[in-house]
Amino acid sequence: MIQVLDRQVLVLNRLWQAINVCSVRRAFALLCDGHAQIVHAEDGNFLTHDFQSWRDFSRQRPDRDDEMVHTIAFKIRIPRVIVLALFDRMPRKEVKFTRHNIFERDKNTCQYCGKHFDKRDLNLDHVVPRDRGGVTTWENIVCSCIPCNTRKSNRLPHEAGMRLLRKPARPKWRPFLHITFDAKVHESWRHFIDFAYWNVELGD
Repeated sequence: MIQVLDRQVLVLNRLWQAINVCSVRRAFALLCDGHAQIVHAEDGNFLTHDFQSWRDFSRQRPDRDDEMVHTIAFKIRIPRVIVLALFDRMPRKEVKFTRHNIFERDKNTCQYCGKHFDKRDLNLDHVVPRDRGGVTTWENIVCSCIPCNTRKSNRLPHEAGMRLLRKPARPKWRPFLHITFDAKVHESWRHFIDFAYWNVELGD
C-alpha cells in the first residue's frame, strides 16, 4: 500500500496546464480538502470527480488490485491526473545557470567574431576576467570560439581590440516543466504534456 500511495500523479493548474507531479497520498489529501478534482479520460472526454464521485466510480468500475488503495471500509482507484481548483499560474522556475543553457542563450555563436560553432569548439569566456574581479554569472559569461578566447586572453574586450555582439544577460525565457515518465504506465498524461516540454527545458 505504501508503494501505491507513493506513485506519481500529474498535477494540472486551473487552466489544465501541467505544472507538477505529486504522490497519490498528496493527491488524495488535496481531493479531500476540496482543493483538487480527479481527471479521468473516458470515451475521448475528460471527466472530473470529487472524492465522493471518484469513490462511487471506483466501486462501479474497479481497476486491477494493484491500482487500488485498500482501506478498512472500501477500495478506491488511484488517480493519475488531478486538476487544482484555484491555482492558475505556472510555477516560477529560474533558468539553470549551466554550460548548456549559456550555449542556448548565445545560440552556439562566438560573441566576439559572430561565427556559429559546434559546442565542442566553443569555450565560455569571462568578459571581465576573474583575476580582475569578474564573477561567474549570466551577465559576465559568453560563448567564445577558441581563437577569440586565445586572442582576448586575460584582458577586457576593448583592451584586445574586440567587441561583444551583445551584452550578456540572464535569459528571459522560462523553462517548461520537465517530467520524466514511463509512457506505458502514464499514458493518461500524454494529452497534457506537449512536445514543447521536451524541447525547451534544458539540463546540465
